[in-house]
Amino acid sequence: MSKQTYKVCFCFRRRFRVAVSEAPEEIKRVFEQYSENGMMSIDALHRFLVEFQKEDKATREDAQKIVDSVKHFHRKGLNLEGFFKYLFADINPPLASLGVHHDMNAPLSHYFIHTGHNSYLTGNQLSSDCSDVPIINALKRGVRVIELDIWPNSTKDNVDVLHGRTLTTPVELIKCLRSIKEYAFVASEYPVVITLEDHLTPDLQAKVAEMVTQTFGDILFSPGSECLKEFPSPESLKGRIIISTKPPKEYLEAKEVKENENDPEKVKASDEEAWGKEVPDLLKDDYKNDLGEEDEEDLDDDGDKSQHALAPEYKRLIAIHAGKPKGGLEECLRVDPDKVRRLSMSEQQLEKAAITHGKEIVRFTQRNILRVYPRGTRVDSSNYNPLIGWMHGAQMVAFNMQGYGRSLWLMHGMLKANGGCGYLKKPDFLLNPNKVFDPNVKLPVKKILKVSNYVYGRRVVL
Repeated sequence: MSKQTYKVCFCFRRRFRVAVSEAPEEIKRVFEQYSENGMMSIDALHRFLVEFQKEDKATREDAQKIVDSVKHFHRKGLNLEGFFKYLFADINPPLASLGVHHDMNAPLSHYFIHTGHNSYLTGNQLSSDCSDVPIINALKRGVRVIELDIWPNSTKDNVDVLHGRTLTTPVELIKCLRSIKEYAFVASEYPVVITLEDHLTPDLQAKVAEMVTQTFGDILFSPGSECLKEFPSPESLKGRIIISTKPPKEYLEAKEVKENENDPEKVKASDEEAWGKEVPDLLKDDYKNDLGEEDEEDLDDDGDKSQHALAPEYKRLIAIHAGKPKGGLEECLRVDPDKVRRLSMSEQQLEKAAITHGKEIVRFTQRNILRVYPRGTRVDSSNYNPLIGWMHGAQMVAFNMQGYGRSLWLMHGMLKANGGCGYLKKPDFLLNPNKVFDPNVKLPVKKILKVSNYVYGRRVVL
């Protein structure tokens, strides 16, 4: 128990007891080292920050802010309880913010990228509203990849964003593009990638090209209609907008959502997929058909067969080409030394492929980009375990940002690193072309770290 004294009406003093956690002996010794007569002054706190906390750039003003932030009855310094309270306060994070400190001059394929899935949805995947608000919120959080599903509007003369073949209400594409431009670089100056799921006719593709070029102007990165031989670096693309899409099909009329509703297997999600409980085992034995997946357009060796129907203005916008080549998994994961591309897999497709082609996936992601997205049965906008994607080098582990749950918390925590810029350099073992990492090999533990953690004054060794 701690005793505190305060004045009442400037006339008399009153003493009362405050129930606080008792500071451990280690904390008491540090406090005694930097205090005098039970009080750590502003100057002493400044010395503590520089000498003990190793915050070389800390100033006396920083020390004053700490004193002001700790709610107690002293303004000229900290007593033991105030000092102990400061150590556990948000103003004293466990890791000092280092800002952007990774090497940002490597190709985009060398980074994990903060990626959203169906970024325009406000709630579930079947009946929620489509809006630019969740896009704005994602960009403010540092998300660097925004996904837009683009469809003809009801009169077939303009373009809407919505989740096709569902009851979601649309939002105009131009509204989403304008919001992206306004908020793209609020949280990070590094590039924003817009992935388009295209369901348009060539005339509407030309209209999209006009919208995009007029909205983004000089900040749009447009290398031309040819595939890139190597991806540029995040550093070279600061402040730029990048368009990524598969070479699109001719527009197909949307089917009624009743086709899905009449088949319970298409919309049923197990209890393990419930929000807050959705982190599964890395690998499963059962693989049901993934319904409602984002099918990739088949590509031949010379490019997309439907390119002749593609509006040339639209084609020139595509900086990161996406597509699934003809053939089996081996062909999909084939590395072309002359061009780079983006490949998309559902969480289930990745799980299956990882069993037999783990090293090939890692080799593919050393030069190319792999995007992983939630399976179609996650109608409640829940998420999957991102670790399987990360351990295979997948750069775009696409998440529903509308909800909550352990998977999403893990994603947010992971992408807070490197100053929260939305790009994390992948570890070297995922980038070594001479010795490709095999995720299926069990390796010995290299180091065991013991950590002393103080919880409400009690020491816990982890």
